[in-house]
Amino acid sequence: MNASGWRQAWVGCLLLGLAACRTALPPPEPLPPPVPMTTEQARAAGLDPLIAHLVTSAHRTPAFRQRDTGRHPAQTLTFFGIDPHDTIVEIWPGGGWYTELLAPFVRDWGQYYAALPPVEDPSGDGFFASQRRQFLGKLNSRPDLYGQVRIAEAGRGVSEIVPADTADYVLSFRNVHNWMVGGYESEMFRAFHLALKPGGVLGIVEHRALPNTDLETMKQTGYVTEAYVRELAEAAGFELLDASQVNANAKDSTEHPEGVWTLPPTLRLGEQDRERYLSIGESDRMTLKFSKPRWR
Repeated sequence: MNASGWRQAWVGCLLLGLAACRTALPPPEPLPPPVPMTTEQARAAGLDPLIAHLVTSAHRTPAFRQRDTGRHPAQTLTFFGIDPHDTIVEIWPGGGWYTELLAPFVRDWGQYYAALPPVEDPSGDGFFASQRRQFLGKLNSRPDLYGQVRIAEAGRGVSEIVPADTADYVLSFRNVHNWMVGGYESEMFRAFHLALKPGGVLGIVEHRALPNTDLETMKQTGYVTEAYVRELAEAAGFELLDASQVNANAKDSTEHPEGVWTLPPTLRLGEQDRERYLSIGESDRMTLKFSKPRWR
């Protein structure tokens, strides 16, 4: 692939929650005011009450709330097992979809790091610099919620995201395919391992390819096999703790003309078969929980 083609692929593979990807969608219809979930309701649903409260909080961006049915944030974060006292590192938070939940969750007792792509933009088009400005603007707009957020960097050539052995959790949502396009996915997982305390947890949500999908197809479609993610994690020294189907979507065949970007929220084909892809919903996703062993 030449430089121009690589750059186009890189930009095409960037986070699905970003404004650049949402331009294909019409403005979302207004949502009704959020209805807070009581502690009893949350526990009855098997959810962490504080996480459930944040998910239904009025501070969240309405367009972000629109995607809750496809992202299942309360169930996902409850599965990972985060605690308000934890040090949590989110890798490539994009527009801050999960930042709106994680930063307030640990604001008073823990620490949230937003690990952004390096300032040096490898795609050569200024995308990451623009993304960083927008993200920092978001943080500055609500110091009451985000004033304690720390900024870190994660990407090619960054071996130490945060001081070694200090993070309780490293979380990544739909990013592995991005690193695969650049060819440094193994490097990222090694950096996650270094960042985590012994016993710390790596949480991965990623678009799930059919078993035995080849590497090149994964790069082109944005779907990654669960086996390959496990291989990357285990090679870096992690052990699989658990897997959840909370973000599974049985309607998604994963075989679409424009890969994962055929589906919402991107809808890359525009009006072509739009209703069909809307009826499928967001991608089928794996949700994996790994640990850094306490002893070797």
